Amino acid sequence: MLVRDAMSTVILTVGPAHSLRQAAALMSARRVGAAVVLDPDAGGVGILTERDVLNSVGLGQNPDTERTHAHTTTDVVFAAPTWTLEEAARAMTHGGFRHLVVLDRGEVAGIVSVRDIIRCWVPDREPAAAL
Repeated sequence: MLVRDAMSTVILTVGPAHSLRQAAALMSARRVGAAVVLDPDAGGVGILTERDVLNSVGLGQNPDTERTHAHTTTDVVFAAPTWTLEEAARAMTHGGFRHLVVLDRGEVAGIVSVRDIIRCWVPDREPAAAL
């Protein structure tokens, strides 16, 4: 199975001037753990994860005044839609992260998460019986 089979093509994007609170609210509303940050001044495509927001808050920073550009990972590891899920999982394990931005011909095509990969690898099961 390939990354294109597992990735989400509906991507949450935010700008570099969004506050962390705004980004967190959008991520929460969309039930996603990462947002793609489009910032042409900082190299183009970055990623902001729930962990980035949590680290900022844990440091006592104000999520209303902190901007996404200050917390965005810009040295992003990108996946190709033609990667196997094993290649994506290996990249995530090696890099210690849970999301990969997927580029196709230099354009953002999607995002794939550990959860997306697990959904592909683990067949649907019946709900566990109530205790």
